[in-house]
Amino acid sequence: MTGTDTTPTPDGLRPRLSSPLQEVADERFARHGVRLLLKRDDLIHPDLPGNKWRKLAPNLRAAAEAGDRTLLTFGGAYSNHLRATAAAGRLLGLATIGVVRGDELAGRPLNPSLARCAEDGMRLHFVDRATYRRKDAPEVLAELTARFGSHHLIPEGGSNALAARGCAELGRELRDAADVAAVACGTGGTLAGLAAGLGPGRSAVGFAVLKGGAPHFLNAEVERLQRAAFGERRGDWRLEDRFHCGGYGRRTPELDAFAQDFEYRHGLPVERLYVAKMLFGLTTLAAEGAFTPGTTVAAVITGTP
Repeated sequence: MTGTDTTPTPDGLRPRLSSPLQEVADERFARHGVRLLLKRDDLIHPDLPGNKWRKLAPNLRAAAEAGDRTLLTFGGAYSNHLRATAAAGRLLGLATIGVVRGDELAGRPLNPSLARCAEDGMRLHFVDRATYRRKDAPEVLAELTARFGSHHLIPEGGSNALAARGCAELGRELRDAADVAAVACGTGGTLAGLAAGLGPGRSAVGFAVLKGGAPHFLNAEVERLQRAAFGERRGDWRLEDRFHCGGYGRRTPELDAFAQDFEYRHGLPVERLYVAKMLFGLTTLAAEGAFTPGTTVAAVITGTP
């Protein structure tokens, strides 16, 4: 849909960029000669924290340029992306539609995440899991257009070429501060941009939060996003798939104990579905000797509890 040039853009939301970089003293890293930094992307914006801002902002600008005033996107029942999109719609005066995986959720009381989406004005549309897996199929997209009318489509997790280019700035912010940058991965867009922006002599590691997300599908998806955004595979990056704790949204007593301990040590509330898995993975890698002594590791804190 195209229209007038009155659609608001995200630039007036006053993000905190570049995000703060905080060094933490943690003997689990220090004993191996590793310095740990926290890249506080969770402080970028109170309603669109972390990689959600970096991925959504370029997509919102594209919507504004097209004159689109309705956003449609996809996510699971606990999707941070849905929450961020709903918040962006509220702040910018845009209509939002969230296509939610799992028709069994329809008619049930909304969980806190979806309730927040609804409070922010998002219209929730539940689809069965088979349809959700085919969400990019032309016939599914045509059905959504027939149901909801013209809209600006943002992919699941906000991950597309625009998002990858937006996240490249994260890498540029870290290239002179860290040897290794780490991030939790759901759809791969943040890792794709982060690795591209880091530059020579730096590497990125992504921690898959979905079971089976790496090394097959997610590896291919990160490379696809890089080629779409930059024309080629960019940067030195790899994926770790040992720390998903059984799949998206899954937690274990060990993960919870680790997160509570990290909070106690460093006074940082730790989001469990993404950030805790990444920090737990980094701590394990340090214990395994994966980092050469003298290495500075930056952990990207992508969201809040």
